Parts: sequence; C-alpha cells; structure tokens
Amino acid sequence: MKNIVIIGGSRGIGKAILESLANTNNITNISRNEPETAAHITHYSADILSDELPDIEEVDTLIYCPGSINLKPVGRLKLDDFRSDYEINVIGAIKAIQHFLPKLKNGNNPSILLFSTVAANLGMPFHASIAAAKAGVEGITKSLGAELAPTIRVNAIAPTVTNTDLASKLLRNDRMIENIKERHPLKKFLEPTEVASMAKFLVSDEAQSISGQIFELDCGIVSFKI
Repeated sequence: MKNIVIIGGSRGIGKAILESLANTNNITNISRNEPETAAHITHYSADILSDELPDIEEVDTLIYCPGSINLKPVGRLKLDDFRSDYEINVIGAIKAIQHFLPKLKNGNNPSILLFSTVAANLGMPFHASIAAAKAGVEGITKSLGAELAPTIRVNAIAPTVTNTDLASKLLRNDRMIENIKERHPLKKFLEPTEVASMAKFLVSDEAQSISGQIFELDCGIVSFKI
C-alpha cells in the first residue's frame, strides 16, 4: 500500500485515477473542490497556483493532473493565454514536485507522474499555447527523470482527446464526436478509465524499470498514417 498524493483528483482523468487507486492505497487529494466519490480519501482544498500545499508525513507517489485546453488561432491568443497555460501545466507541477520532493526521496519505490498531450508531438492547428506548455512538461519529465535517478522515477502520459468536462467543447454533438473518431486510426477516443489504467501501472512496482518516458495514449493518431 502506497501513500499517493494526487493534485487535481476531483474531475476527469484525475478523478478516474483516484478511484482506480483508492482501494489499495492511501490517497491524499489536493484540489479546489472535493471529489464526489465513494472512495475513502484525505482531501485538502487548495488552488495549486496560489495556496500553500499541505505537509504530508509520507509520500511515495505524486501524480499531477491539472491541465488546460485553450484552442485558438495564434492571432487570437494573448500573451496571458500562454502565461496561464504555462503556469497551470508547468509552474504548478514544479511547485508540487519541489514541495513534496523531500518526502518522495524517502518513499517506497517513489515516482512522479505528469501529463502531456499528443499535441506536443503532432502539429495541430490552434494548439500553440497548450502544445508549448505541454512540451515543457515533457522536458521536465526527461530532465528530472535523469536528475532524480535512481531514487525517484518520473514519467508522463500524453493522451489524445479524452471524454472529460475539459474536452466537452470538442465532443458537444454527434457530428463532432464522429469527426473526432474518424481522425484516429483506431476510430475512437479515450475514456478517463483507460488513462487511469496506464497511470496505475506507471506508479506501481511493476514499472520500477521505467523512467523518463512519455507514453502516448493516442488511439494511433500520432503513431500511424492510414
């Protein structure tokens, strides 16, 4: 049983990860809103960018889930859009890592899991701001994976479109849903539970030889041209 801190476990992918891990681990969730779940967890209400993070006695795993989908033509993106995406995706992650790093160093097979996006590696219109921020996340994953080895493993998951509130504007009607499916060689997009399954594996002892990797859950959109 591991002591796992999840930042942003109240919604979407974060909530799915929380629920997949809660039965066999001690979970502490940090988010602005308390997750609606039957799982027994410890919750702290906090804004990752503006509030102090709680002191937690033992931490084996840190999972940072907050993200953003800010899709605009580059001419309509303001500098504040870039700053906002960078802060929630990169600065928030670094803040959490720095805060919990001393406890992680003493953890049981400790690991850090971050989140990128397929748009960091696949050129997609209107993704300039979020792609830039998530490219930063991927850089952190590789750099810290090297810096913290062999003590702490660091990995990231880069999902394609996932059926969450964050992506609701992309999936708001049947036509858009079918178009998204058709763009992917596997003719589907992701459910949060699929991402949670990958996350559960990467923070487990079964993945103790994996670090510095970006795992693309892409339904084939990056890997294949069909």
